[in-house]
Amino acid sequence: MPELRKDPITGRWVIIASDRPKRPEDFLKYEAPEMIGKCPFEPGHEEMTPPEILAFRDKETAANKPGWTVRVVPNRHPALRVEGELDRRGEGMFDLMNGIGAHEIIIETPDHDLKLEDQPPEGIAAVLRAYRERSHDLRKDARFKYILIFRNHGEPAGAMLQHPHSQLMAMPVVPKRVQEEINGAKQYFKMRERCVFCDMIREELAARKRVVLENEGFVVLAPFASRFPFETWVLPKKHSGDFAAMDDAAILVCARAFKEALKRTTQVLTDPPYNFVIHTSPLQENEDELHWHAEIIPRLTRVAGFEWGTGFYINPTPPEEAADFLRSAQP
Repeated sequence: MPELRKDPITGRWVIIASDRPKRPEDFLKYEAPEMIGKCPFEPGHEEMTPPEILAFRDKETAANKPGWTVRVVPNRHPALRVEGELDRRGEGMFDLMNGIGAHEIIIETPDHDLKLEDQPPEGIAAVLRAYRERSHDLRKDARFKYILIFRNHGEPAGAMLQHPHSQLMAMPVVPKRVQEEINGAKQYFKMRERCVFCDMIREELAARKRVVLENEGFVVLAPFASRFPFETWVLPKKHSGDFAAMDDAAILVCARAFKEALKRTTQVLTDPPYNFVIHTSPLQENEDELHWHAEIIPRLTRVAGFEWGTGFYINPTPPEEAADFLRSAQP
């Protein structure tokens, strides 16, 4: 059983995933199934994954068989497990609990080589709808406080398999990074009675220095204090704290913004490894001050001693220049 342990100094929770590789030789010798010649996410290999939780598939096709367009399965090696009780407890000054949660894989397409940004908007919308449907289902479990949706593209970004997929983790705590955003948004709202994200969107649309693109519902921009070169955020123009509150029409508009943002990033940077994460409100309490958004982070630099020691980031590309490069791309 994995554990969640709380750092008594910073308040940050750490997952001790005891059933994953843990000895020195495990890290050196591990091979994912794809590396030994068979991709578990391809149609016809459904038996290589746990049974599907959700699938968008052709009518009259059977579960856990070919015929699907998007398929969601439990992670075979989850960092957190659904089964069991939290059992919050202390060991002297230290706080810990069982590693209860959900860890799911969203297989985005049957096509092994079809990148997310190369899908039509309707295909990307189907992936976003899978995120939404799984979020709605998991929030029924009172043990879960937060859902993080993320995507790793390329081995330097943490992807073990090439087949296009993203991941979802439901957790019994709100991550410190998200809580910091909530606290900052609340403090800004207390001072000005306005959403800090909404004000930022208005400011950026007026200045146009860091805006990469916009459509009728979303804006993509390079944040003023970008931590990483060519970091961009996708934000809804209309205030909303909950990603899963989008209807199908809004999801399609969001998919178009995602597609263009990723295409521009891929073109300018020649298919870089990247991560994207979706920050949304906690499950049991909708934080009205938070404005949900997705962060796209190309992995072009390494986090090293200075960053680990200070929490600061060194970004060699001003966001204004990054936005200019991305605007000039022809996706």
